[in-house]
Amino acid sequence: MSEVTATDLYEVTMALSYLREDKRAPATFDLFVRDLPPGRGFLVAAGLEPALDYLSRFRVGRGDVEEFAEALKRPVEDLAPLHGLSFDGQVRAVPEGRLVLAGEPLVEVTAPLPQAQLVETYLLSLLCHQTAVASKAARCVLAAGGRPLVDFSLRRTHGPEAGMQAARLCALVGFAGTSNVAAAHRYGIPAAGTMAHAYIETFASEEQAFRAFARSHPGPVTFLVDTYDTGRGVATAARVFKDLGLGPGCGVRLDSGDLGALARRARTALDDAGLGTVRIIASGGLDEYGVDRLVRDGAPIDVFAVGTKVGTAADAPYLDTAYKLVEYDDRPVMKLSSTKVSAPGRKQVFRGPGLRDVIGLADEEPPAGTEPLLRTVMRDGRRTGPPDDLAAARARFEADVAEVPDEARRIGQPVPPRPAVSARLAALTASVRRGIEERIREGDGRRGTAASRI
Repeated sequence: MSEVTATDLYEVTMALSYLREDKRAPATFDLFVRDLPPGRGFLVAAGLEPALDYLSRFRVGRGDVEEFAEALKRPVEDLAPLHGLSFDGQVRAVPEGRLVLAGEPLVEVTAPLPQAQLVETYLLSLLCHQTAVASKAARCVLAAGGRPLVDFSLRRTHGPEAGMQAARLCALVGFAGTSNVAAAHRYGIPAAGTMAHAYIETFASEEQAFRAFARSHPGPVTFLVDTYDTGRGVATAARVFKDLGLGPGCGVRLDSGDLGALARRARTALDDAGLGTVRIIASGGLDEYGVDRLVRDGAPIDVFAVGTKVGTAADAPYLDTAYKLVEYDDRPVMKLSSTKVSAPGRKQVFRGPGLRDVIGLADEEPPAGTEPLLRTVMRDGRRTGPPDDLAAARARFEADVAEVPDEARRIGQPVPPRPAVSARLAALTASVRRGIEERIREGDGRRGTAASRI
């Protein structure tokens, strides 16, 4: 499948019409989230790096034109104007790892109208999914209160590529590792893992299984102790650790049941055996809500492994993202549909301490004590600098999350800050609205006059 044809059909029909009507003037689109989903006090901007990769290599080839023609059931020659179309526009964006709020542009695309239109669907798909997962993972980091987290999501994500993205996004917000070997290699993330219950079941006893595993992996090992009876499993693991002289860096993993109660009993048993350095890892349906409960209850868990609910952003698996035209041929435009009004003009987000943000126009001076979030990351279809890295994105996330107000960072019923709107943007919005409404009234008047003559 070509990335170019991974788009909605109406992007193709509009782009073709634009070309035939010679509507090639620069167009600016904002990509933003209308409203935060319930259970979110903020979002983590993510997906920009793969989006820039996509735009850098975007070019409509002959094969793409043939696929478009097949989808439209039209001769290939009808779609010929699209052949060779590439992206040579400008992109301003919020860097990955920074926190964003409802209504704030994550990405602003300015390019000849057919180009800017044709890339819409792919950009929305990238930014929507990755921002949703990064935001879910970030809440797990807050819930863990400094305890390490490991990504176990690959087997439950919506396809292998989604699993790759989830591993990267979890690392971006501070996870310590991933079970995904390919992601560990691609992104330089520490790989982490233990064993499955199936491994234990192939041996005559847990002890045989643990000893065999330790023989194959002489470094620190983690034993899965709840295949049959967790209490006996912990005791067996402790005996094997002591017999083999294993200790620091090793662990036992709890994957089911009352994780808090089991962790307390396991900690007592390990400490009584003189194995105070053996860690307890907990997994099994965890997300920020489960982690938060365990931490608040004082469960002696050293590492949390989270998977399904985080890799799929289970409680908020999508974002109400939009990609709206805000300027065409130097003319600000806006949408007036009920509940989906979009503000006109090229914008900037000015961030103050405590996520006190102001959405203004791109050419405004930053209000005192604020910094602009949107940066120019692509010009003439080329990146303005080298690709970003996870360490830089993680540093931005850590700096921003430290500024999150208490009511927005809490796990239960967070209250997100609402960005303000600058006076200039408010005035432009009102002016453009008046102009549109006047044109509508004039059009209605002309139709009424014509009807009266019939």
